[in-house]
Amino acid sequence: MDIQAAEISAILKEQIKGFGSEAEVSEIGQVLSVGDGIARVYGLDNVQAGEMVEFPGGIRGMALNLEHDNVGVVIFGSDRAIKEGDTVKRTGSIVDVPVGKGLLGRVVDPLGNPLDGKGPIESTERRRVDVKAPGIIPRKSVHEPMQTGLKAIDALIPIGRGQRELIIGDRQTGKTAVAIDAIINQKGQNMTCIYVAIGQKASSVKNVVRALEAHGAMEYTIVVAATASESAAMQYVSAYSGCAMGEYFRDRGQDALIVYDDLSKQAVAYRQVSLLLRRPPGREAYPGDVFYLHSRLLERAARVNADYVEKFTNGEVKGQTGSLTALPIIETQAGDVSAFVPTNVISITDGQIFLETSLFNA
Repeated sequence: MDIQAAEISAILKEQIKGFGSEAEVSEIGQVLSVGDGIARVYGLDNVQAGEMVEFPGGIRGMALNLEHDNVGVVIFGSDRAIKEGDTVKRTGSIVDVPVGKGLLGRVVDPLGNPLDGKGPIESTERRRVDVKAPGIIPRKSVHEPMQTGLKAIDALIPIGRGQRELIIGDRQTGKTAVAIDAIINQKGQNMTCIYVAIGQKASSVKNVVRALEAHGAMEYTIVVAATASESAAMQYVSAYSGCAMGEYFRDRGQDALIVYDDLSKQAVAYRQVSLLLRRPPGREAYPGDVFYLHSRLLERAARVNADYVEKFTNGEVKGQTGSLTALPIIETQAGDVSAFVPTNVISITDGQIFLETSLFNA
């Protein structure tokens, strides 16, 4: 066997050239099965609960079920391009969204991607969508009113900044109209508004955006839209995404208002995801933690004291309190407020505005 010096020299030079270059190390898994917006993945042994994972083609998902031999991942978007045997890569980060003033006047999806065709979002900061609510000590009592612009509400059952007020009633009783009026009335009140549309028709969301634009309300409003055509995972996470965007303003000593329209559809989306992940069903086929689903969301709406704001901003903002006011909407069936989800949200909120079909049509 002839050993050619030139060939050996070329091999050595090639190896020396690659010496010292860093290899990218990423933990990857393999898709065992996929369908109905759920993927079973094998091999992601160190993945965290709630961590974002990436499928081929840039499709993303969230690890929700961490089981002994596989991980249940909910897919953000269509699962048609994903097939058995595809590689899945960990991102190492919990699901987060862009936050800040760059989102004002924009319509985004639950992951913060623009839907309005106005170019990329100008934001340098990101926040996790699912964080712990402020504790007992940082909270401050509600003392400042938030005018909705509706005399019946403002005179009889005024809403405070940092409060949770439920709007509940059957379909077509004006629940969304009350919430939109409240947003429009915040013009010139130093209040940032977030409208979260969950499981609605795209045309309905367009009508809301058009109404807000007509009254000049979009300049201080963010619209987070997870329409009926979106996956159940997107509808489930949309409320938490909108809340994270609102908390950015609350934690900087400002006032924000968030409308969840509506949490009934979010609960249905979560039920769908849970049943597909084989979680045990409870009353009305909802999973056992459906109360926690809404309580951990609505507890994030609060008034926080000046010490909390100062600590969060590293001393940049002093002597200012911040607030996040929530107006969750629940749709009832034939006026039944004793159903599972309505009673849960009634018990979490500070007050309720109950709209009746007979009064609406009177």
